[in-house]
Amino acid sequence: MQSALLFFAVGLCVSLFASYRRSARLNARLPGPDLQLEKAAKAARRGRWEPVAELLAATGRDWDLRSHRVIKIGQLADRKGYAWLESWERARPGDPDAAAVRSAVQIRIAWQLRGSQGAVNTSRKQFDDFHSALEAAREAIATADRLNPDDPTPLVQEIWVALGLGYSHSAMEDLWKRITERSPHHFLAHSAALQYWCGKWRGSEELAREFAESAAAQAPPGSLLASLPLFEWYEHQDEQATDAHFRSALLTEAIDAARADVQAARPDHPGAASVHHILAYLLVRQGRHREAMEHFRAVDGYVDGLPWRYLPTSQQKAMFEEYRTKAAKKSR
Repeated sequence: MQSALLFFAVGLCVSLFASYRRSARLNARLPGPDLQLEKAAKAARRGRWEPVAELLAATGRDWDLRSHRVIKIGQLADRKGYAWLESWERARPGDPDAAAVRSAVQIRIAWQLRGSQGAVNTSRKQFDDFHSALEAAREAIATADRLNPDDPTPLVQEIWVALGLGYSHSAMEDLWKRITERSPHHFLAHSAALQYWCGKWRGSEELAREFAESAAAQAPPGSLLASLPLFEWYEHQDEQATDAHFRSALLTEAIDAARADVQAARPDHPGAASVHHILAYLLVRQGRHREAMEHFRAVDGYVDGLPWRYLPTSQQKAMFEEYRTKAAKKSR
């Protein structure tokens, strides 16, 4: 009996340790792999800006990829501040790539000052500091936009200013026109704009649904915009949804459309990982575990995507592992 208990205890410890090691390896700061980006960010954290400059120069006019990398560099290379970025700005005054990263950094700083709590749990000082930082971000965005007027990236960043400062719907529509003139099917731009139109921010469930469905209907295959109705559904329906809601014909149709879109997208599309995450989650909720595993495999090791992204890091990793494990077991 004692030997059996000892065997069980050892087995449990081994299992828990293995689970801990798997969770520790999960990357909660990126939705999917971009080894060039991770390498450049690592160099920036060590004080070297040159690899970041080389990365963005090589990215060129691939606007989806450029926006993704600019924004993520601002998030990944923030250890001990941004001295590396200041060195870059001193070494190359007026560099449009440095200016684009600066705009992303200012947006990040602003939202960090606000915090992640709801309005009722956010202090007046936090809001004041947040709004002041957004005004500074708006200046940085204007500079980046002036230095590279073809690049939609600074204007995509301005959507987060619009959301935080409460741009009117007409002002948001003007901003949106400028963005889509430069890049009509920009995935990150549409994702950010969907947040603006959501009921929890500056729009409503109806306005968000209209935006998502219109964008999806007009987009070419492989743009990933067919996934927007899934993100809108998640934002407004997930918390109160029953199993019947998850298995509805309407949601199933939207899931299948998004699956076809991600399959049509180029393999290295920077938005694909975010779509894989939401599809993996929804397919598990539908009991389509074998299909869910296709999407888990595409992003395995990375957990910066909905729905896990909305949780603290430890819970984020745990939820991802829970759903992935369930899909793996039930797809055998």
